[in-house]
Amino acid sequence: MIISPPFLPDSSATSSGDQMIDPMMDAVDAYELAHGIYPIAFDRRWHTGVHLMPSTQNERVRAIADGEVIAYRVCQKAVDDGSGKLNSNAGFVLLKHQTETGEGRSITFYSLYMHLLELDGYVGLGVSKDSLPEFLQAASPGEVLMVPTAPPPAQSGGGKKVYRKDVLGLAGRCHDQKHLHFEIFMLPDDFNAYFGSTQLDNKNPTTPAGTDYWGHSYYIIPSGQPFLAKPTGADADGILNGFKFEPLPGGANPTTLHVETYFHKGTRYTSTWSVAVDGTRTPLTSQPVADPDYEYDLYDRATKLYKDCPSDGYELLRFGRILSSQPILAAGAARATWMRMTFASGKEGYIDVNSDSVIKLSDADFPFFTGWRKISKADGNTPFKNDGMCDADELKKIIGDVAATTWAPSESQDEDALSEYVKNNDAIRKKLKGFVCHAPTEWDSTQNETRYAALDAPDGFFGKQAALDPTGTGYSDFLALLKKFQFWDKTGLPSGELWFFHPLQFIRHFRKCGWLRAEEMAQCIPHTLLRLYHADFVTDTIGWHAAISRATDWVDAFNRGTRKYGIDGSKLRLLQLFSHVIPETGCLSQVVEGNGENASYAPYYGRGLIQLTSTENYKSYGDFRKFPSSSATPTKYSALGWDPDEFIAKDNQGNRNTENCVDSACFYIVKRSNMLRHMDAGCSQDQAITVSEDVNGYVDIEKLNGLELRLQGVMYLRNILLDEIFDSDSVPITFDWRRNSKKEPKLDAQGHPVMVGHPPKGVMMFYKKTWTIQASVRRQQP
Repeated sequence: MIISPPFLPDSSATSSGDQMIDPMMDAVDAYELAHGIYPIAFDRRWHTGVHLMPSTQNERVRAIADGEVIAYRVCQKAVDDGSGKLNSNAGFVLLKHQTETGEGRSITFYSLYMHLLELDGYVGLGVSKDSLPEFLQAASPGEVLMVPTAPPPAQSGGGKKVYRKDVLGLAGRCHDQKHLHFEIFMLPDDFNAYFGSTQLDNKNPTTPAGTDYWGHSYYIIPSGQPFLAKPTGADADGILNGFKFEPLPGGANPTTLHVETYFHKGTRYTSTWSVAVDGTRTPLTSQPVADPDYEYDLYDRATKLYKDCPSDGYELLRFGRILSSQPILAAGAARATWMRMTFASGKEGYIDVNSDSVIKLSDADFPFFTGWRKISKADGNTPFKNDGMCDADELKKIIGDVAATTWAPSESQDEDALSEYVKNNDAIRKKLKGFVCHAPTEWDSTQNETRYAALDAPDGFFGKQAALDPTGTGYSDFLALLKKFQFWDKTGLPSGELWFFHPLQFIRHFRKCGWLRAEEMAQCIPHTLLRLYHADFVTDTIGWHAAISRATDWVDAFNRGTRKYGIDGSKLRLLQLFSHVIPETGCLSQVVEGNGENASYAPYYGRGLIQLTSTENYKSYGDFRKFPSSSATPTKYSALGWDPDEFIAKDNQGNRNTENCVDSACFYIVKRSNMLRHMDAGCSQDQAITVSEDVNGYVDIEKLNGLELRLQGVMYLRNILLDEIFDSDSVPITFDWRRNSKKEPKLDAQGHPVMVGHPPKGVMMFYKKTWTIQASVRRQQP
């Protein structure tokens, strides 16, 4: 899944919070305005979106993911909110998104961008309307250009497509308050289809039988479990199979524990909470406990601790369970996974998290204790009455422990002061971010009387304002303005209640998911690449039809392999992997080194997505995977005991083992000294060259294969996978390199060929030269 927030500011600043993993979302969180919190409006009604305003007017509103336009409206002018001023915007775009988060796990959701700036408002801002998609560059038909302005009717999207990061406009205003109203929702059937197989709001979760996994890992450990001073089988010094475990106090946990672990740039972070009988959680660690380089050393740890099958052990150490469909390690002691953690205040020990008594979850399961909670009448926990008004006492009950510490009993909370109190209370607002609310949309005019009638009651918002409103038109003026914004009749979507999320929390959560759908993987194949041929560059192109065909063949195996090795843990890692897969395989068209059988290192020439080469690498991979030896193995592979043509790629036939082609490539990355660390360092040109040297065997830059393609791939993928903004379809890159090109004479200071020395006649195969080429960043799309 590839998703980003609706604004993309410079995210180079250090991320706040313990996780330190998403500075972009931290930056956009700061755009949330207090007058538009989720899910309670200023007048105690449902507010199922948030109001966002960037620090600069000219910061573009962007599509959060690839999607289909369901409905939209473009206004030439702003509308009158009843004050006689054109100070509100009725422009909007509603998008439908369909993607995948796991094997057989498709999700459909909608994003709404409301109060987009009118076209007249662009004058004087220095922002060209040409940056908008063509359908947003002209006002929708039917607008009445007079005061009070009547906006044009909303339009059906008609199947129009937009792509992530496409500009949708600028933030406008409502009642002269500058902001974008932004929301994310799901239709009931789509919600049930996706979340019915998660453990959202399940107070008695179990380890899932399936293989869905992404994001952080979570362990639920019942009370009274043995935490050992050292793992079973370790000697007196804590050494097990040559791997040392530091001796710890050990003991037993007096309460149930919730444990969260995640990796970030090689470091594993662990947090533990003690859980009381009433469900109250108390942190046992003031901040996540850091284990530096744990992930970077995972290959070494797995090969030492799981000699019967390091490949299975690698998954156990990462997930606490084996996700592969055909594990080699038997159940029981062979799968013991010793994890160090705090089990009581100031006490640590080792516990086997692979034990059946330990429940193992991930962010894919939406565990309730991470803050997610369904709010609906059916669940009997909504603070909103039938008239749509939020009840303060009911809200206090639902937010529970937070209310107990932040909502002082001596405080007198007037119902009408509720939203004011909530918006100024950070702890309560944080709690509300996890609410998944079953509520009516405010954009369906057929629900107006039901939804808003309470506002006009004597004790309602407008009823109480009657003394200040001699005309008594406050409520009718409100409905008249609301109808200028509403558009549901153009969507083709059913009326009724929808499932809403705090939109920024939704995006933050799903950005942890690295599983790609075929269309997203196809976009990772550049449409155009410049390839050095002799002394010139030639253009190689691949169209969408070929790209989607190849992605469809590879995507499932690719997702499983990158998940196993943690490559999907960041889009930066995926970028680095793709940038080498592209030249190594001719854009996923071949998995065997061309003419490799005639190479001096045959028969162990390149196979796989990052082509495994040399006897040493093949032997290490076979030992890691524990491929079975066979008497039918061809004689030329007798040193291995297994046939790499069968287990990785079928030579000269186009038949390939996609699982192992991907797996061997990811294995190479985690085994290669410091390669994963180099991938995490960044994707500047110098950093990309360092990773290229890792792939090619730490050779000099002049001897790097396909460097021009790798550098172009990095630049292209920065546009596809990261949050960077590019203002044109291509960008120049300059690099020093000479490889596999026409032989050129070495020149002296006067520019004359040097005819003496070595090689003969001054001909240099690897003659370094400075190149400047235009790298395409234009998105591959239908």
